[in-house]
Amino acid sequence: MPENKWLTSRFSQIRPKAIGALNRYFRDIDLAEEAFSISCTRALSHWQKNGLPDDPLAWLLTVGRNAGRDIIRKNARLESLDEKQEELAAQQISENEELIGFRDDVLRLMFICCHPDLSPQDQSALALKIVAGLSISEIASAFLVKPKTMEQRIRRAKKTISEANIPFEIPSMIERNTRLKSVMLMLYLLFNEGWSASSGEAPVKATVCNEAIRLTRTLLELFPSITELMGLLALFLYQHSRREARADIKGDLLPLEEQDRSLWDLGMIKEAHALMEKSVRHMTPGPYQIQAAIAGVHARSKSDEKTDWHEIEKLYSALYALEPSPVVKLNHAAAIAKTKGPVAALETLSPLCEELKAYKWFHAMRASLYLEIEDFAAAKVAYEKVLSLNPLAAEKRFIEEKLEFCKKNL
Repeated sequence: MPENKWLTSRFSQIRPKAIGALNRYFRDIDLAEEAFSISCTRALSHWQKNGLPDDPLAWLLTVGRNAGRDIIRKNARLESLDEKQEELAAQQISENEELIGFRDDVLRLMFICCHPDLSPQDQSALALKIVAGLSISEIASAFLVKPKTMEQRIRRAKKTISEANIPFEIPSMIERNTRLKSVMLMLYLLFNEGWSASSGEAPVKATVCNEAIRLTRTLLELFPSITELMGLLALFLYQHSRREARADIKGDLLPLEEQDRSLWDLGMIKEAHALMEKSVRHMTPGPYQIQAAIAGVHARSKSDEKTDWHEIEKLYSALYALEPSPVVKLNHAAAIAKTKGPVAALETLSPLCEELKAYKWFHAMRASLYLEIEDFAAAKVAYEKVLSLNPLAAEKRFIEEKLEFCKKNL
């Protein structure tokens, strides 16, 4: 496939809606993926010669449907879609779309991927692969597992769907409630991939973040009383409000303390505050609400020096009690560094060495803490470890600068 970064970016933006629509049309995830891939390959050639069509999504769907029908006829896996069958499919789609408040193809596809016959891990992995189009390595990074392990999970999930003959249709309202937690996790991982990209040249994929926010808004319209969903949307809004301040003129990421807070989106912050106020009144705290509360403390602070780090440390303690994961403990250590100093933070990180040995942010934090106490030899080793874990181009430049600083001070 010829390289065209701009078109590839357009395909990534269109992918969730296209896969959702093609899956609704064919009721076959693998076929929907293959048809979309073919349509993108043809678009690369056609669009570069003739320019972008007025409606790129419609163009890709038309080509994708034709490609899918060709695959069906060629492989003889299924009978060809004759006029009568197409009429029936269109009727089923029309009836499905009459279900109140559930007209979004992408959310429909999410709930399908989060079928209860699949394990929670397989649900999220499959959804990130199918809906978001993330690579195996990107999904493995999000789950802190090896790519081979993640590939096996996704293959197993597809096999389960195939063997169980799971219907690709809109779940009932009761089923939607049971799958909601998995869908929320999928959205959380989707936003995180956009906010801190695991591959590619851009450290932030704004279109991925925007899609996660859009889908979460739609989900909240369906489930307006779910406080964790309010917290999830508030968390995304708090984070994304800082998008314009996250990078310098070269595109390198800026740490929170160096960001120009006048660039933060006050409209998003105000909306997030309102969501949090509403969720707090229900007095049903959960992990997403606590993470949003942490982001809210930063959003209310006029500078890094005026940030209430003691409040953030308390919130991370509460989050760890609900969700005792190594990544939560890693973030807790960052707050401890502010309240109790770098040595206490390093002691907190010590038990995580084995669990997070392949997590670049773990080694990056240790390196920065070693710099604070002027242990340049230990910082050098930690930064070298980060470089071995394939950081993005912008991250690599930052790490190499720090590494040179360590070497000069040895």
